[in-house]
Amino acid sequence: QRLLSLPKNYNVQVIPSGCCGMAGSFGYEEEHYDLSMQIGEMVLFPAVREASENTLIAAPGTSCRHQIADGTGKKALHPVEILYQALK
Repeated sequence: QRLLSLPKNYNVQVIPSGCCGMAGSFGYEEEHYDLSMQIGEMVLFPAVREASENTLIAAPGTSCRHQIADGTGKKALHPVEILYQALK
């Protein structure tokens, strides 16, 4: 959170979602898929959907980025990707 606040004009809002629901390969397993998506729908997915088109979504975990894409259709970036773009 602190690092993403360093670039000028960047404002960080943490989504208090806990786990995204994917938990590694858990959410990809057929028997866990529905539960995985329900967990994502608790807090994370609605918050990501409500974010404006210009809002960058940061997620450090590969599984979390996939879960966000699958659950919302939005692309989440690794925080380092966001910092790199800010430095360009």
